[in-house]
Amino acid sequence: MGDLPKGGALSLSSFHTNMLQEVVGSSSASKYLLHSYKKSFNGFVAELTKEEMKRLSAMKGVVSVFPNEKKQLLTTRSWDFMGFPQKATRNTTESDIVVGVLDSGIWPESASFNDKGFGPPPSKWKGTCDSSANFTCNNKIIGARYYRSSGSIPEGEFESARDANGHGTHTASTAAGGIVDDASLLGVASGTARGGVPSARIAVYKICWSDGCFSADILAAFDDAIADGVDIISLSVGGSSPNDYFRDPIAIGAFHSMKNGILTSNSAGNSGPDLASITNFSPWSLSVAASTIDRKFLTKLVLGDNQVYEDSISLNTFKMEDMLPIIYAGDAPNKAGGFTGSESRYCYEDSLDKSLVTGKIVLCDETSQGQAVLAAGAAGTIIPDDGNEGRTFSFPVPTSCLDTSNISKIQQYMNSASNPTAKIERSMAVKEESAPIVALFSSRGPNPITSDILSPDITAPGVQILAAWAEASPLTDVPGDERVAKYNIISGTSMSCPHASGAAAYVKSFHPTWSPAAIKSALMTTATPMNVKTNTDLEFAYGAGHLNPVKAANPGLVYDAGAADYVKFLCGQGYSTENLRLITGDSSTCTKATNGTVWDLNYPSFALSISAGETVTRTFTRTVTNVGSPVSTYKVKVTAPPGLTVKVEPPVLTFKSVGQRQTFTVTATAAGNESILSGSLVWDDGVFQVRSPIVAFAPAFK
Repeated sequence: MGDLPKGGALSLSSFHTNMLQEVVGSSSASKYLLHSYKKSFNGFVAELTKEEMKRLSAMKGVVSVFPNEKKQLLTTRSWDFMGFPQKATRNTTESDIVVGVLDSGIWPESASFNDKGFGPPPSKWKGTCDSSANFTCNNKIIGARYYRSSGSIPEGEFESARDANGHGTHTASTAAGGIVDDASLLGVASGTARGGVPSARIAVYKICWSDGCFSADILAAFDDAIADGVDIISLSVGGSSPNDYFRDPIAIGAFHSMKNGILTSNSAGNSGPDLASITNFSPWSLSVAASTIDRKFLTKLVLGDNQVYEDSISLNTFKMEDMLPIIYAGDAPNKAGGFTGSESRYCYEDSLDKSLVTGKIVLCDETSQGQAVLAAGAAGTIIPDDGNEGRTFSFPVPTSCLDTSNISKIQQYMNSASNPTAKIERSMAVKEESAPIVALFSSRGPNPITSDILSPDITAPGVQILAAWAEASPLTDVPGDERVAKYNIISGTSMSCPHASGAAAYVKSFHPTWSPAAIKSALMTTATPMNVKTNTDLEFAYGAGHLNPVKAANPGLVYDAGAADYVKFLCGQGYSTENLRLITGDSSTCTKATNGTVWDLNYPSFALSISAGETVTRTFTRTVTNVGSPVSTYKVKVTAPPGLTVKVEPPVLTFKSVGQRQTFTVTATAAGNESILSGSLVWDDGVFQVRSPIVAFAPAFK
């Protein structure tokens, strides 16, 4: 395709025909011309042989010639990346599944929550819609409640389940949003947006406000969600530091939901990559880490000398058409305001001289949200990367966020050029070949309370995720940035959690009677193993592996557990009867009969902590339930590195019916000479491969 000729569009068809005559050598070349582009660019569609295509390519003035390949609409990628396409097999009962989202509310007018084609809520639904002048439900959003234990509503918030933040809308649409074509962030990442279970219903429980999410409100929401009849709870909320099970409202609420047959999916936390930084890790809920998908966004900075620098941190929706002057912030102090160059170089608020920076790109020596450059009228800014790898941010002006070595090169160019200029291009999507990689911000294990339970449980897409957004929430919190978007791209374990919630709901639609532990087991044992070379924290970063919803719907075997099993586990952990009842909410007591070891909890993974220099042997008892082929024989396959030996008895499990249970033991011996030893156990019947990680680790990882 080329530019339009000066002669105008009217002559293009004859011009194109003349070109074809030179190629095909025929006066009837017009019959080969299928279409001429006449409005925005100069090009045409023609029916040619490969030889004719080569001849056309060699003609003067031809920019390119390419075949008319069949292409498909691009999607928001994360579900497709997991091998979970829009056309995946679905159960008609998906519309009976209710996903409870405990978050900052929802924007009900979003196209992701349109109820076209939905019938009335399922008969099991007992919830309600706290409707108000600014909020109503429909047959997609079938329930909505809001909680504010302190009474006073923060300024700028809605006294309803309406989302003023965007976070809750994003997570709800990721888990169960409908199919929306041509969704994008102001033109970036255009494609089809959809949730994991587009036909499922959503119940909203607004627990988060601009000043936080409070424990009383979290527990109240759990209470209502359980009574209302939700099937899955999605909770992308966590504390700043880990708490003991009986001091954690999320762990307590999740225990109650588990007792009532509801799996709670939790975000692992955003405090990585420090070890033991995970904040949601109760064994009766699902703890989800965040990893990349096979798409990332790059923002290009083009200098006047044609040097190009790229970053994947700034998400730029602006179109900068022309090369603009660059100015160093230290050379533009607001002297009238009492600032010097030593202050303005950092682009502090009010520190820049508007007359010097208006319409220019400002190079700052410190990372900021862009308040000062926007207020001063700058056309863009270049800022240093402050260790934000894996995160993406929107800024109020076109922004390039680069490492210090590239900043130095830009400064050299500015010092050597008489009139330095640059252009910051709109962000574009590119292929990320190395995905999935667990994000640096994703909180790591081991489990800080019970080290012999592997945490997190699994990883799912959580980096640069496009989903619905609240139109009351501007893209940035910078005064003067009035941009509003229907869809936004953000990162965090808050984004990975609803992916797992949607996958859990998908499994539940096929197996409505399965327990939360069975669904969790299905997700974990079918997870795709991760690349250990690019994920060096191993299972402490990704748990059992990368989420695979399609396989999870048919796992072959499951590790099941119920409330009584978790009570035994808690008693074995030394909890008193008083503390136990804080979690269980019933008359459970710790006795000799209910005192179980952590190694006997029927968990789909295996972990043992060891002390440096010593050798430890642990025996794990596990029971698997056949949910695959009625008659099947599973053989065990063990992978273990030097320093870790694993023996499984019996090595063969034979089943004669669906629902039959078989018990086996795993004896693992590990020497405390390595920080982490990573292996696996797979039960394989030739059809299903039921995989569990085995991890041994030394105190440095505790």
